[in-house]
Amino acid sequence: MDFYLVIVVILLVLAIMDLSVGVANDAVNFLNSSIGSKAAPLWVILTVASAGVLIGSLFSSGMMEIARSGVFHPEKLTFHAVMILMLTVMMTDVILLDVFNTFGLPTSTTVSLVFELLGVAVAVSLFSIWESNGGSLVEYINSGKALAIISGIFVSIAIAFVVGSVVMYISRLIFTFDYHKNFKYLGALWSGIALTAITYFAIFKGLKGSVLVSDDFLHYLEHNMGRAILYAFVGWTVLMAIFQFVFRINILKIIVLAGTAALAMSFAGNDLVNFIGVFMAGKDSFLIAKDYVAAGGSLDALYMGQLHEPVVAGWYWLLGAGVVMVLALWFSKKSRTVTETEVNLARKGDGVERFASSALSRSIVHGAMNISKALHKHTPEKVKTFIDKRFDHHPIENDASFDLIRASVNLTLGALLISLGTSLKLPLSTTYVTFMVAMGSSLADRAWGRESAVYRINGVLTVIAGWLLTALIAFTAAFLVAMFLMWGGKIAIVVMLALVVFLLYRSGKLHAKRKAREESRTIRLSSEEQFVVQSTSEVRDIMSKVLDFYSQTIEGLKTENRKLLKHVAADANDLYVKYREKRMYEVVPTIESIQINALDLEQEYVQLVDYSYEITKALKALTQASYTYVDNNHTAFSKEQLDDLRHMVSVVAGGYSKFGAMMDTKDYSEFEKITKIRDEITQLYSKMYKRQIKRVKDGESTTRGSILFLNLVNETKIVTLQSSNLMKAQRNFTQQYEKVANEMTASQMVKTIGARI
Repeated sequence: MDFYLVIVVILLVLAIMDLSVGVANDAVNFLNSSIGSKAAPLWVILTVASAGVLIGSLFSSGMMEIARSGVFHPEKLTFHAVMILMLTVMMTDVILLDVFNTFGLPTSTTVSLVFELLGVAVAVSLFSIWESNGGSLVEYINSGKALAIISGIFVSIAIAFVVGSVVMYISRLIFTFDYHKNFKYLGALWSGIALTAITYFAIFKGLKGSVLVSDDFLHYLEHNMGRAILYAFVGWTVLMAIFQFVFRINILKIIVLAGTAALAMSFAGNDLVNFIGVFMAGKDSFLIAKDYVAAGGSLDALYMGQLHEPVVAGWYWLLGAGVVMVLALWFSKKSRTVTETEVNLARKGDGVERFASSALSRSIVHGAMNISKALHKHTPEKVKTFIDKRFDHHPIENDASFDLIRASVNLTLGALLISLGTSLKLPLSTTYVTFMVAMGSSLADRAWGRESAVYRINGVLTVIAGWLLTALIAFTAAFLVAMFLMWGGKIAIVVMLALVVFLLYRSGKLHAKRKAREESRTIRLSSEEQFVVQSTSEVRDIMSKVLDFYSQTIEGLKTENRKLLKHVAADANDLYVKYREKRMYEVVPTIESIQINALDLEQEYVQLVDYSYEITKALKALTQASYTYVDNNHTAFSKEQLDDLRHMVSVVAGGYSKFGAMMDTKDYSEFEKITKIRDEITQLYSKMYKRQIKRVKDGESTTRGSILFLNLVNETKIVTLQSSNLMKAQRNFTQQYEKVANEMTASQMVKTIGARI
């Protein structure tokens, strides 16, 4: 039994890890609306969500049976097979969820659990059939229950999207974007309905699975539900009216925070089974086996039919799981990444898109526009005018991604649908429901305009494709891992645990690198002066990296160091992507954010970005070509070729050094020296070509080596010319800013003197 006790301990550790990575993914479910609408400071939102998670975790006992007998028939499996099954599910779940978190894609912990259970059950069943030389797979798999669970999960996608679209459309017709006027009269009623619905589903229905209330109280509540709902509606409506008219509180924020708490409760009540249900089943199996052995039985003859019996988890286990979830909610950086994905897809307006367009998203938009035009022709003018006025856009407060009306709809509907599924003992995917409600409300709210529709739709399609892949990957990975553990025994378990630790470590490093890269692409400017400082810093960074990439590339070619060249090529590509996206998405918003009226300054800024982009494109080309050359094991460069490259780089470095000194002193009187260095490089370009041609004729260079050398020289020429343009633009940019700043200072002085006179 000691071996199985170790497995139980491992299951506990994996359950804690699963709680962390699971919450990191599912935090998007209850945080995105409150964060996206900026209903309150982040610490307030997290505090409210934490309270909801703790309370909801105590309501989840009734869902634990899913992990015990929802997918397989435990009476057909031995104790050993069940323990391996549980261990496999936990290992696979931790890795799978962490991978999705790393890339910021919201996935379903419920779908991953169900398909992992299914994959492991199939593997263990096949192994058991092979060992016993008989039986059928149908006897082992609870196919009816599994199909009901899976169909319920995927049907919820369509229901959530349609309900979100319809309710949001009606809500916007009622309140419009300038909702304050209408909300003054209808706000208390709206809040009463929303809070009553949240109370009914999240509390009254959720109490059925709670360990905190007695059966007598539940019986009384069930037979007096109509009266309880009426009292709740009247009480909430009156209370919200008092808050709105007496205390002047924005009650929409109360709805959003209440919805956040309710959705957190629904999430914990529905999804806690995904994280600790398997551990609880493994623990109970161990206790059953322990009693069986104590009674004189043999483990080989123990089949786990007792897992069919109803289970009520101890409140201390549920509370402990809730505490771990709260800690993950506060401290997990990956939860922020997943939240950003949904908020970005649902936000109002244009800006940097996380996803590109695709042929399918473009086709969908084309079709939708054609349908819209057809409907537009047959809609009466008065109706069109009325609807357009109701959807007339107004700026959103606090630069939020969407307003409080949409946030309240998202949270209320999400809590309702998920709590309804929980009350029916259906493990709905909280991710699918909340995500599709948010996407439906975004569509109905006209958040996807012509400038963003193809990107947003492709983002939604990407997330949904990830969901479908989750099912396939979860099933396949769990199946293979289960086969490995059943075949390899204790050694296989040790190997898999080491692999889990390694993959978690690697994904953490990758996530940190991705976030650093994304943050480096975002410039947050508090003033025009900081804008100039930031732009100057970027010019210095470009020049530094040009020299660094060149020196490393030459060193890699000299030593034929594939690893070094691969690293340089990856870094150069990252730099290229940064300036490509900056050029595509950030230039116009940055210009719009500049408060001072200076067209020359803005023009120079655009040129700075353009020249930087061209430099990084050339760097990417030369580093990638060098890596490909060495990776294909072609003939090494000769000493003469390397010396020629070093000479060109040294000339470039001299120009960079001189310009760096000019930026330090802001004295550009000797800028003509930069022009001379550019001309020198142009002359060198011609000389290098002639030398290489001579080496080819003398048989001193291979064909591929010659092509690469000439490409490197050509790209270096491009870098030099664009660097010269960049330096000129930087000089003009700095001088234009100083001119504008001086004019503004003089104007302010005149105004001050005039005011004193």
